[in-house]
Amino acid sequence: MGNYNSSSPESFILVGFSDWPQLQVFLFVTILIFYSLTIFGNTTIIALARLDLRLHKPMYFFLSHLSFLDLCYTTSTVPQLLINLHGLDRTISYGGCVAQLYIFLALASTECLILVAMAFDRYAAVCNPLHYTTIMHPLLCKALAFSSWIGGLVNSLIQTGLVMAMRLCGHQINHFFCEMPIFLKLACEDTEGTEAKMFVARTIVLVCPAVLILGSYVHIARAVLKVKSMAGRRKAFGTCGSHLMVVSLFYGSGIYTYLQPVHRYSESKGKFVALFYTIVTPMFNPLIYTLRNKDVKGALWKVLGRGTDSG
Repeated sequence: MGNYNSSSPESFILVGFSDWPQLQVFLFVTILIFYSLTIFGNTTIIALARLDLRLHKPMYFFLSHLSFLDLCYTTSTVPQLLINLHGLDRTISYGGCVAQLYIFLALASTECLILVAMAFDRYAAVCNPLHYTTIMHPLLCKALAFSSWIGGLVNSLIQTGLVMAMRLCGHQINHFFCEMPIFLKLACEDTEGTEAKMFVARTIVLVCPAVLILGSYVHIARAVLKVKSMAGRRKAFGTCGSHLMVVSLFYGSGIYTYLQPVHRYSESKGKFVALFYTIVTPMFNPLIYTLRNKDVKGALWKVLGRGTDSG
């Protein structure tokens, strides 16, 4: 830590989208709208899962965790981006940058693992419906959620520690928040060993969960195709399809950013891809689950009905 502090900048300038001045007003308005919808949508999901007894099921328990994660990791980056786009202040301290990196990585890593738990829940529901309540016991659900959070925090601690051990040159970050590939670009030393260690950590958090999710859905697809009832097939594919949409959006953009070699990483493209998994995906998650899920829609109308009656 002593070597790092003596040779690295005390603060950074987040370039953000200042190199695209013609887009800044458009991006500010669009991102503010998306962020507002993200807050509203995910808060609604969490509230419904607590208020409606029909949603006191493992699927919605994990969905509540997903919504909470989306709220938190979006909030860890978007307010800073809005300030940046407004031109008020583009600086961030070294401590603030490291804290943002740790929080974002911890929440994103936890989400990767929560999505695996959700896939396992759907696998148990579709492939073992008679034993579903026995398999997805509340204690197991809590253990899976707890393990996901611990795994995310530990992964982030490891990767952030590796960043703090590097000597950095320059004080400009060509991004709108402090993200891992940018730190590797700023390093003024050979990062081959560090990249290898990070690649192992990212493979565990990104690739392994993606493989497990795809494997579970292969089994789910086989089980659904054996269902004779068309209504049953549609219900199963509808519920699982929404989950696959979330997984594709989240993992696709994450793998593009974190699994490519640093020398191939494009900072300009990286900023726009990061917009996708920090803003777009968290906004769409509530829409996907609400529009394609009868239980959630029923709970929403029930709450709105109660509100109307009481008014």
